[in-house]
Order: sequence, then C-alpha cells, then structure tokens
Amino acid sequence: MNSSSYMVEDEITGKAYDTRLARRLYKYLRPYLGYVLLGTLTLVASSACQLAGPYIIKVGVDNYIIPGKLDGFWVLIALYLLLITGDLFFRFAQIYASNYLGQKTMYDLRLAVFRHLQSLSLKFFDRNPVGRLVTRTTSDIEVLNELFSTGLVTVIGDLAMIFGIMAAMAWLNLKLALLTFSILPFLLAITFYFRRKMRDGFRMVRSRIARINSYLQEALSGMSIIQLFNQQERSRGKFDELNLDHMKAHLETILYYALFFPLIDLISALALAIILWYGGLRVMDGALTFGVLVAFIQYVDKFFRPISDLSEKYNIFQAALASSERIFTLLDTREIIPEPTVPVYRDHIDGKVTFRNVHFAYNEPELVLKGIDLEVAPGEKVAIVGATGAGKTTIINLLARFYDTQEGEILIDGIDIRRFSKRWLRQNIGIALQDVFIFSGTVKNNIALGEEEPSMRRIVESVRAIGALEFIENLPGGFDHELSERGLTLSVGQRQLISFARVMYKNPKILVLDEATSSVDSHTEHLIQEALKRLISGRTSIIIAHRLSTIRHVDRIIVMHHGRITETGTHQELLEQGGIYYNLYQLQYKDQEAAIS
Repeated sequence: MNSSSYMVEDEITGKAYDTRLARRLYKYLRPYLGYVLLGTLTLVASSACQLAGPYIIKVGVDNYIIPGKLDGFWVLIALYLLLITGDLFFRFAQIYASNYLGQKTMYDLRLAVFRHLQSLSLKFFDRNPVGRLVTRTTSDIEVLNELFSTGLVTVIGDLAMIFGIMAAMAWLNLKLALLTFSILPFLLAITFYFRRKMRDGFRMVRSRIARINSYLQEALSGMSIIQLFNQQERSRGKFDELNLDHMKAHLETILYYALFFPLIDLISALALAIILWYGGLRVMDGALTFGVLVAFIQYVDKFFRPISDLSEKYNIFQAALASSERIFTLLDTREIIPEPTVPVYRDHIDGKVTFRNVHFAYNEPELVLKGIDLEVAPGEKVAIVGATGAGKTTIINLLARFYDTQEGEILIDGIDIRRFSKRWLRQNIGIALQDVFIFSGTVKNNIALGEEEPSMRRIVESVRAIGALEFIENLPGGFDHELSERGLTLSVGQRQLISFARVMYKNPKILVLDEATSSVDSHTEHLIQEALKRLISGRTSIIIAHRLSTIRHVDRIIVMHHGRITETGTHQELLEQGGIYYNLYQLQYKDQEAAIS
C-alpha cells in the first residue's frame, strides 16, 4: 500500500479487511495470551456464580419460604453470600487481567507505529499532515486499548452467560423457555441492521478527528502568522467547519446508539410480559412452581443485560476496526529509504564528494536537479549559490539520503552512498540548517544529540570553539538549563550557535551549512564567521547561502540556476564573468562596498 493512497483521503471503506485485521491484531495479542486465558477463566467463573444465584432463590422460594420451613434456610443464605463474594473476587481478577492486557498491547503497538514513522522517508512527511499522524499514534491506539481491555474477554463472558441462561431456562421449563426465545429473531434483525450503520458512523468519526488534529497542529504552529495577518476569524471559521463536521458524524452514531438500546429494552419488556402472562397462568394451574417463575424473571433480566453489553462491545469493536484500518494502512506504507543488503563500512574517510549526472524530482516529472555533475575534493571549501528554487537545499537532502536520486549517483570517496548504512553516512556528515530545531530538554543534551552519557569536556570545548560559552554560562543552570519546545526562549542567533556546537561536537569529516547565518545580526554573524574558520578547517565543506559575505573566501563557488550548475569559479573569477553571480553581487553588495570605500 503506497503513501498516496494513505494521504489522499484517509477514509477506508469495505469489509474485506476484517479477517486480515483480526490476524494482524492477534500478532500483538499473542505474547499476552496467558492474560487472555486468565481473564476468560475468571469471567466464566463469575458468570457461573451469577447463573447459580437465581436457582438458589428458586430453591429458597419453593422449598423454604412458601412451605414456611426455616430448617437449612440459613445454609442457603450463606451459600448465596458465598456466590456473591466469589463473583466479586473473579470480576476483580478479570478486570485487572484485561486492563493489563490492553496496556501491554497498546504499548507494543504504539512503539511499532513510532518506530515505523522514524523509518519513513521525508517524502512521506511532505505529503501527510503531522496532526493526522499524531492521531494514529495516540487516539486510534487508545481505541484499540478499549477493545483489548474491556471488549475482547468480556465478549466471551457475555456469550457464556447467554448460553448458560438459555440452558438453565430450558432445564427449568422447556416450553416457557421456547416461548421466551421467540423474540430472538426480532432481536437479531435489529442487531444486524444497526451493526452496519454504527460501523460507518464510527469510521466517519475517526476520520473527522484526524482532520481536526491536522488543522489544529497547523494552526497552533503558525499562530504568530495568524495573529500578525489578523486571520483569527478565518482560522476560527475553518476550525468551526471541521468541528461541526465532526459533531455531525458523532451525532449520527449517537442517534443509532439512542435507538438501539431502547429497542433492546422494549424486547426485554416483551419477554418479561410473556413470562408473566404464560408463567402466571401455569402457576395458577399448578403446572409451574412460583420459584421457577421468580427464577425465570431473574434469568430474563440477566439474559438481556449481556445482549446489551454485546451490542456495546460491538460498538467498541467497530471503533477499533476503523482505527486499526488506519493504523495498519500507516504501517503498510513503504516510503522508506532502503538500507544496503551488505553495507560498506569505513573506519576513516577522506571526505571526497562526487555528484554524477544526478537528476531528482520531489514530485515527478518536475525535476529539481537536472544532470548535476560536481566533485568536491577532500578538505575543499565549496559554496553553492543561486536564487530560491535553484536546487541548493536539495543537494543536502540527497547527500544525507533523506531522499534518493531518480537518476545518477552520489559518491563519498568513490563509493556510492547507497552502499553505506544510513546511520554511518549521517554520522559522517554534519549539517547546520537555517531553521534550527531545538528539542525540549537541557542545553547539553541538545548539543550532544543521541548520546545517553555525553562528554562534558567535549561539550565545553565545542561551545568554546563556537563562541557560545558566555551566553550558555549566563543561562539559569548553564548547560543544565531546560529549553522549551523549539527553543523559543532563545534568540535566533543563540539557536544558530547551539546548532553549530552540535556540529562541532559531532566532529564530522564532511560539513554542510545551509543558510546558517542568514537570520542573525551582525555581531552574532561575526562570532559565527570566526567559529566557522575553525569548524571548516580540515573538513570537506559545502556552504549554501544567499548572503555572499559568508562565502567570499571559499576555494570555489558553484552557481545554480533552475536545477543546473551554470557557473563555477572563485569570487573574483565569477565577478569577471558578469553572469548570474555578478548579478547577485550587484544586488547585495555593490552599494555597500561603495559606501565603505
């Protein structure tokens, strides 16, 4: 199943998946079958205690109360109390086992979904809203937890109770039992009709929740822009539309729910009326004891209770089925950058980078790169410039294998990067992006990403080399200062410095800087420029920038235009050519240099 089918509408229809989904859910249930067995046995034992109760009352009425006999009556009462106590104990064990089962399966499934999301290529995340993926990992899996904890085992108990009551009623009086069961065809017809309606309704509800989460994530992430452009009313209107759509879908399921259970109660009342009418006549005729009539009334009450429970469990099952369809559709998505069958490993690399006839498109057939041929020697400092959309950032995405080329190859030290494991490849490439992502956590953990026990000595050395030691030491707690999500308490320049410290701590052989100083003030840019001289020393460096002041002293400048390399040379050589680079220079620095001179 490809990602586009997952992305387009996220609504799955049909019943063809039922058996397959059950088998796949069983995979996550199988390690905990012992808890299923424990829950089933304790629930059956609880049902047995409940089934025995009306019969003991029947014996008490016929053998003790009506004859006015008290000898042995207290033993019967003690037995009844023992059954109630046993039912309490067995139900406690069943509830604990079932909920433990639900929590464990939910834990395993949520971990599987998150692990799968981490393996997907960036192309998948380009196409799918984050809010929808959050829904899959949270609320959809929570619905499955309800299936495992309150639905799966209790269904077995409810069925055991139903058939047990039918057997007990038939044993007490077959004719009255058959007359009572005559209402079952009506019950089955109503159940099958509402089953289909409820399934469609629950599927719509899950889809609408995903849409709300997707929009909510987008709106909250862009709240500053919404407020800046006074788009609050428009944003509210869009959310109101999605919220109303969700409410309508939910109200539809509530309508079926509200109709179904009163109809069950009506049928239950009809069954009770049949027992009172026919059973009462038989009692007056002497063909039936009063105790049997009392037992039948209690059994009928208990008979329709598990039927109502089964209907509710069916609703849980339908919601779980709708959620599992979406979860397994996500797990079936295979937009994955493949690992090599036998990965190549190198203890040391020189850092030579080669692009050979590279073609690439984010959305075919619209090519972003068109036949790129580029070679960067070990330790060489190369800058790539060009207008927005020229393909500069795509170079980084391909070098780090966030995407794979449609044609051509990229090599490091003469070896195709597809032959390296992705983990090894990315360990040897340091990237500092314009949009710095800061994780919630301490400063030191943000610098030493991925290390359980980071080296404080290396962290301090990295920060000192990058020129960020002073501002970090001035933070409350210093390196142990807790940063908020995305580092919003830091300035843009401070976030850039932390991203540089990350690269310095990683100490890669190949360095890529993508617009790394385009959003900082002059003072911070000066600090970064000084740090870059140390950072790029001895490393193969590819610098992508619009601000030409950051690249004038590199070994070579590559100019890209519409996905192609159009000019190559030093700063002075490109100015003398009078081409695209010259025009960029004219726009940015001619007036400034004239003023300075």
